[in-house]
Amino acid sequence: MTETTTQTRRAVPEPLIALGLAAGPVVALGFTRFAYALLLPAMRETLGWSYAAAGAMNTANALGYILGAGTAAWWSRRFGARRSFVWGMVLSAVALLASATTGGFVALSLFRFVGGLATAVTFVIGSALASRVHTGGRQARSAVMVGTYMAGVGIGVVLSGIVVPSALTAWGASGWQGGWLLMGLLALLAAGPAAWASRRVPPAPAATAGKERASLRFLTPTFAWYVLFGAGYVSYMTFVIALLHSQGQGTWSTAAFFIVLGAASALATLLVWGRVIGRLRGGLAPAAVSVVVLVGVLPVLLWQGQVAAIVSAVIFGGSFMAGPTAVTVIARRMLPAHAWTSGIALLTVAFSVGQAVGPLISGLMSDSSGGIAKGLWLSVILLAVSAAVALAQRERTHAALPHPDHTAAPAAQPAQGR
Repeated sequence: MTETTTQTRRAVPEPLIALGLAAGPVVALGFTRFAYALLLPAMRETLGWSYAAAGAMNTANALGYILGAGTAAWWSRRFGARRSFVWGMVLSAVALLASATTGGFVALSLFRFVGGLATAVTFVIGSALASRVHTGGRQARSAVMVGTYMAGVGIGVVLSGIVVPSALTAWGASGWQGGWLLMGLLALLAAGPAAWASRRVPPAPAATAGKERASLRFLTPTFAWYVLFGAGYVSYMTFVIALLHSQGQGTWSTAAFFIVLGAASALATLLVWGRVIGRLRGGLAPAAVSVVVLVGVLPVLLWQGQVAAIVSAVIFGGSFMAGPTAVTVIARRMLPAHAWTSGIALLTVAFSVGQAVGPLISGLMSDSSGGIAKGLWLSVILLAVSAAVALAQRERTHAALPHPDHTAAPAAQPAQGR
């Protein structure tokens, strides 16, 4: 990297770089993972699925996510962080487009699996890139940049909340294919700003000799919390639209719910949680997130109607993406800089395990007597347990945390790609 390029990169405001990176989670979670909840009622009606089959479809996505998260650090080392981040988005877009071409359960499961793998690579590496946007030593400032990156999820939810109902209105029950198609096209467009921003992230510091691997055993409570949190929140996200439909709400009423949820997520993650999490120590941040998300699940279980749905959307939407924000900040604070990508990746594997198990169990419970609401009470239980587990995490600030602006010249970092 030339001196001129370095100066140009540094001249770009940090929030703008983080916002460009946020195009990653727009695709990775906003489209590939969460939009499925909007498409599910039409897909069930057209394809004749049970709730267990619907949950299994998200389990396929989560299994791909586990593989992607587990190999993200390898992809980063092999092809460079920036290149892997962007090409993961492109592959995700291809999986979205392919999902519009078939109604076969096996083929759709395969596309969900591939989409999960690609988006995990994008999300994990993007989280590590976002951790490096701020090159100073201010943890609170770094948390805000991570929060800006995570706000992309809410933006993606809002966009899918507009695109999918529009497709369903235009083409009826078969409009679910149009929904996948439109999101695939938007995902391809999102790769542009993501590529621009990734080139302006400072390079990662080189690992010092003898410190290639960092012990993660002291993060065991956070790992356990992330499994439980993943299972709890994703059960709600998978089936809440189906619950609202069963309560008599129509396509645009549920779309309004989804749009409010996404807007609340983007605003709260951008303006609130980054600052709050940056100041909380130990397991207080993840515990607080679990409690607020739990409260957000309750309104649609205790009451029916649009008001209860909107209240749930505001509280749940305003807090669920604070979980990945908290984990990314904890990894940055408690691990040496060279271990950020691998640490975030392994934590995301734990998250993915929960996301794989949660929808399947919730779907089986929803097929039994008691219906969807019975399955969603599983979310409440898991989130309550996760909050208690998180409190066992103790603070451990890395004593000699290196920052990218204190390390070797960019030319010594070929693994980061171009």
